[in-house]
Amino acid sequence: MAQGGNKERERLAMTIRYSRRFVKQLAKQPPKIHLAFYVRIELFMANPFDPILRNHPLQGKLKGMYSINITGDVRAIYEVIGDEVYVYEMIGTHSQLYK
Repeated sequence: MAQGGNKERERLAMTIRYSRRFVKQLAKQPPKIHLAFYVRIELFMANPFDPILRNHPLQGKLKGMYSINITGDVRAIYEVIGDEVYVYEMIGTHSQLYK
């Protein structure tokens, strides 16, 4: 019983924030991508490492950031600040983000 309570507290402790750039990029996405993002962010909040998200650390110029899959080609990139704050920085297709 105590273990389930700890998981609930962990989930409630997670804070999601969005950079100004992320908000602008999301606004340019079609409604289908908006819906997919909100579905994925709910999944992320329940379990950041759910296999559907394909959550992974990035390399190169984006080292220190992480990526999750939104659709087949659309990714959302975030960074972790402290233990509980996740700041989404960018959203776009693979080719838009990794040029």
